[in-house]
Amino acid sequence: MKVLVIGGAGYIGSHVVKELMAKGHTVTVFDNLSSGLIQNLFPQNDFIAGSILHPEEINVAFERGFDAFIDLAAFKAAGESMIKPEKYSINNISGTMNILNAAVANNCLNMVFSSSAAVFGEPQYIPLDENHPKNPTNYYGFTKLKIEEFMAWYEQLKGLHFAALRYFNAAGYDTEGVLYGLEKNPANLLPIMMEVACGKREKISIFGNDYKTRDGTCIRDYIHVSDLATAHVMALEYIVKEHKSLTLNLGTGNGITVTEMLEAARKITGQEIKAEYVGRRAGDPAQLTASSELAKKVLGWEPKFSDVDTLIGSTWNAYRKFYAEQEKQK
Repeated sequence: MKVLVIGGAGYIGSHVVKELMAKGHTVTVFDNLSSGLIQNLFPQNDFIAGSILHPEEINVAFERGFDAFIDLAAFKAAGESMIKPEKYSINNISGTMNILNAAVANNCLNMVFSSSAAVFGEPQYIPLDENHPKNPTNYYGFTKLKIEEFMAWYEQLKGLHFAALRYFNAAGYDTEGVLYGLEKNPANLLPIMMEVACGKREKISIFGNDYKTRDGTCIRDYIHVSDLATAHVMALEYIVKEHKSLTLNLGTGNGITVTEMLEAARKITGQEIKAEYVGRRAGDPAQLTASSELAKKVLGWEPKFSDVDTLIGSTWNAYRKFYAEQEKQK
């Protein structure tokens, strides 16, 4: 298939592109490089520099003719979304509507959407399945939920087939070491820990240690980015073959606390990783873990790289390789 990957130079996007290529698909990347990296692009793929906020630019991309597209162009920092909702409204909602309109105008009606477990909000039961009530506790999650609703309408009105993949905490790096471009402004736990371990940041702030969890810190379901990439490709192939839409949770079902992740990172890196506990962050549920039984049943998908050692080890390898390359270039 000819696939347009919007946000394909980013952290998750580049891993999805790598998996698409491994499965023999022809990939074009569309990215404004605000957070994506030239380093994450593969020379055998076409690259279109453009913004989803400019309808004419995304429309010109779709005019090239594609069988399907994958949308990974959202801002994703939950904490920031509570402070700057306007930023998330413009990029995530308005930008996605520009994508949808350009896609249907050019008869590209197969879509994989990077959604989020943030659509659920505070869990009413654990692990969360696809039918769990949706009540986001942060604005980022609200934008993802609205887009899921827009896609359902476009399915009804325009014949769009979509896969909405609600994943939990993406982490890790390409285990083959091909991709090691680091995020420009990481907001997630593991990259920040790695920055501290590498001496690029003094310490990590842990938001809240008074939650009703086993050690007082938040519990999250960490899923390796390579496992996510595999799920994106499997979901795409499913909707194209079956001509029907799909909404799936992607996770391991196993939660790890922030403190447990910190202790494991200290052990694997051999670094102190200085940390301090600070107040809770608005919009953070105490615990989020997923049931991925439906993904297993429908796609045959199971995570292979999402154990703690692989998550941390692959990330540590990427950070060491990245900074070693920088030293060589000096």
